[in-house]
Amino acid sequence: MNDSPVNLLLRAATFAAEKHKTQKRKNTAATPYINHPLEVAHLLATGAGVTDVVVLLSAILHDTIEDTKTTREELEHLFGPEVAGVVAEVTDDKLLAKTERKRRQIEHAPSLSVRAKLVKLADKICNVRDVADDPPAGWPLERRQEYFDWAKAVIDGLRGVSPVLEAKFDDMYARRPK
Repeated sequence: MNDSPVNLLLRAATFAAEKHKTQKRKNTAATPYINHPLEVAHLLATGAGVTDVVVLLSAILHDTIEDTKTTREELEHLFGPEVAGVVAEVTDDKLLAKTERKRRQIEHAPSLSVRAKLVKLADKICNVRDVADDPPAGWPLERRQEYFDWAKAVIDGLRGVSPVLEAKFDDMYARRPK
């Protein structure tokens, strides 16, 4: 099997598309979920100049453990221990209450690896952009504002790894719903 970087990225995109095939985003357009991890990887590559294949693979796969029946062992077998480790770092424990998961994201952000911080930064940027441009149906202004403030608290713990991504987030935050 050809494990060139391009082939690995295409295998990851195909894998993630299969895993997320029945999922939709919560926005009013109900876009296919796979668009989100692809946007995260695209932002890292084109918006921040990230060329680290482990980071890009992890971006494409970042929600597979959390939101599908994918295991860390499966990712490790298919994409290696580094990718599986980064994905595991950015994965919330869905057995915990939502408020606890959100609190832990803020608390753990500073201790993430540089690779995981990059994925988390890009993920939050894409999420706040979606909340601003096409929020989930039924999210009133107050909930959207709370989401932005929570995302900022997470981002503040990630600072120092990518001034470009941090500036993109800060621009989005400045345009938060008011």
